[in-house]
Amino acid sequence: MGFATDAIHVGQEPDPATGAIVAPIYQTSTYVQEELGKNKGYDYARTNHPNRKALERTMAKLEGGSAAYVFTSGMAAIDSLFRLLRPGDHAIISEAVYGGVIRLTTQFLVQWGLEFSFVDTSSPELVERSIRKNTRMIYVETPTNPTMRVTNIAAIARISSAHNATLSVDNTFLSPYLQSPIALGAQIVVHSMTKYLNGHSDSVGGALILTRAADAEKIYFLQRSTGAGLAPMDCFLISRGIKTLAVRMAQHDANGRVVARYLEEHPRVKTVLYPGLPDHPQHEIALRQQRGFGAMISFDVVTQENARTMLNHVKLCSLAESLGGVETLISHPATMTHASVPKEMRERIGITDGLIRISVGIENVEDLIADLDQALSKM
Repeated sequence: MGFATDAIHVGQEPDPATGAIVAPIYQTSTYVQEELGKNKGYDYARTNHPNRKALERTMAKLEGGSAAYVFTSGMAAIDSLFRLLRPGDHAIISEAVYGGVIRLTTQFLVQWGLEFSFVDTSSPELVERSIRKNTRMIYVETPTNPTMRVTNIAAIARISSAHNATLSVDNTFLSPYLQSPIALGAQIVVHSMTKYLNGHSDSVGGALILTRAADAEKIYFLQRSTGAGLAPMDCFLISRGIKTLAVRMAQHDANGRVVARYLEEHPRVKTVLYPGLPDHPQHEIALRQQRGFGAMISFDVVTQENARTMLNHVKLCSLAESLGGVETLISHPATMTHASVPKEMRERIGITDGLIRISVGIENVEDLIADLDQALSKM
């Protein structure tokens, strides 16, 4: 079956009890046993429930994994992922990664004896040189948030395989509609389902999609032990959002290309970071491994004062955290998503005080450009 067909039907079958085309929300904490030691597949909602199981089936199918588990947030999923490591293990992480990952690893997980190196994973040579005897995982964001660097997943997969390390790829920015990390050699795919998968800015969730049974067993143990599984209502909302993922991503991608070209030509914009532009350093890699360029764009207006002026004057675009909704969201990484990252690290990886990140929605693109134009004119 095609992607759109799978997104609509796998895990989203009609309710067998009533024939309802949309399965019900199982808003219950516990399940009555038929007799001692015998139930109908569920016992307690923290452990599992039908809405979660259905969404996990959908995610495994769309990403091409053998199993999937969904969590209360993207960060909850990432926390469980790193718990596959043991004290003394080393992980390589994309250096321009989401700020929450930097905070989790450097301020929390290091207390448990884990070691982390932040490396420009768009350079396979740098990744190879950063491998240690105790390297057990390579964690890649591609494109990176918010610097939009693209990593050659297949090249990093060859390195991880040669060194017996697990390759995990955060696919949030592109979704399985535009990129398939497992097909390129990754063992684990990570998602903040809050973003494009849900697509309507009304739910928070995360997911891990796995290819190996041993990893899946450990992740499920962690999920039910820590109580990090996603609740029925959130599962329902994200499952509903996924039904329109294909048509939404096609429009996001189309709008993103137009907005990127507009920003590239604007005299008050210093730099545009978007893999769809021919002068992007990894444009050719993006062409090969992606089925589109998506709608995440970062652009530099030189100073924080310029950024503040521009962001305070948008009207249609919404100044807010997060991304991937049908509405256009715009933010200032240095003081919002990456505020917890030390300034010297932000500057080293290219998160300048004048950098603005925009998640282009699916509104009429002419209206978006008009709003950006009037806001930029205020600088």
